[in-house]
Amino acid sequence: MIDQPRVCVHVQSAYIESQSEPETERYVFAYTITIRNLGRHSVQLRSRYWLITNGNGRETEVTGEGVVGEQPHIAPGGEFQYTSGAILETPMGTMQGHYVMVDLQGEHFQVEIPVFRLAVQTHIH
Repeated sequence: MIDQPRVCVHVQSAYIESQSEPETERYVFAYTITIRNLGRHSVQLRSRYWLITNGNGRETEVTGEGVVGEQPHIAPGGEFQYTSGAILETPMGTMQGHYVMVDLQGEHFQVEIPVFRLAVQTHIH
């Protein structure tokens, strides 16, 4: 029997002031995600799902194949890191979601991406 895949997701987010225009309700955020394969077999990231919620509670769902144009294979003990972005109409919001991955046997499994905050530093209490 093959071990269950173990994948860990770590997120860091940052406000990009130089690309934002608060006067037109445009707040640009970057987030860097590190996906670590803690299992003993390779896995591949196939697709993503995001739920983005702005500070007014408006939700946007985003789905797509892979991440940043790739469907990376992650070796045992390896990691894949990428940076992407989101634009909100408010200075604070959240993102959460999941990746759909596939293991060595072709079995699909879901890796949750815990909720993380997108916030302009001056708006954090």
